[in-house]
Amino acid sequence: MRLLGSCKISENGVFVNNNLEEYYSACQTDWKRELYTKLDFEYPKFHKMDPLAKMAFLSFKLLEPKVDLGSLEDDSIGMLFANSSSSHTTDEKFKKSYYEKSPSPSLFVYTLPNILTGELAILNKWYGENIFFIQENFNPEFYLEQINFYFSKGLNICLCGWVESGPKGEECFLFVVENKDGDVTHDELYKCYKQKK
Repeated sequence: MRLLGSCKISENGVFVNNNLEEYYSACQTDWKRELYTKLDFEYPKFHKMDPLAKMAFLSFKLLEPKVDLGSLEDDSIGMLFANSSSSHTTDEKFKKSYYEKSPSPSLFVYTLPNILTGELAILNKWYGENIFFIQENFNPEFYLEQINFYFSKGLNICLCGWVESGPKGEECFLFVVENKDGDVTHDELYKCYKQKK
């Protein structure tokens, strides 16, 4: 398998293919809205998304120009995502809405972390496999095992991500792997994930 590209957003900045971009970092207030504005595209649904979906969406939009996914068949792309806190941030907001007035249907939709894969599938009209796991930490070996399983089922591309919004803070790491000759290693993925200035 071959790594086609990666994007990492955290308090250390925004990195695309291991290069620091001149964008906002996750430690600034309203950084997601500011980054959306800076990327200069129109997708009104973005403003209704929860933090997980927003981060995945922004990371995808940063990565999209670097990785040509448009020429692939819509069912040949799989998505594999994980985090450690599920939909914690939205769960807390939903619980608060439940006690303060009435439960918010717009928040309830996002009380499952895999909604972000749905948002990306809708955006791109993808129909391939997708799954969201809960893991203690980012684990490259786990991703490599799952990607190999996807590829054994006939998928050509896997969009993977670690998207976190909760007590541990906010970060998003997306990477795209292709089912072609190459040797993506545990160390390579971990190095991309641990980007620093």
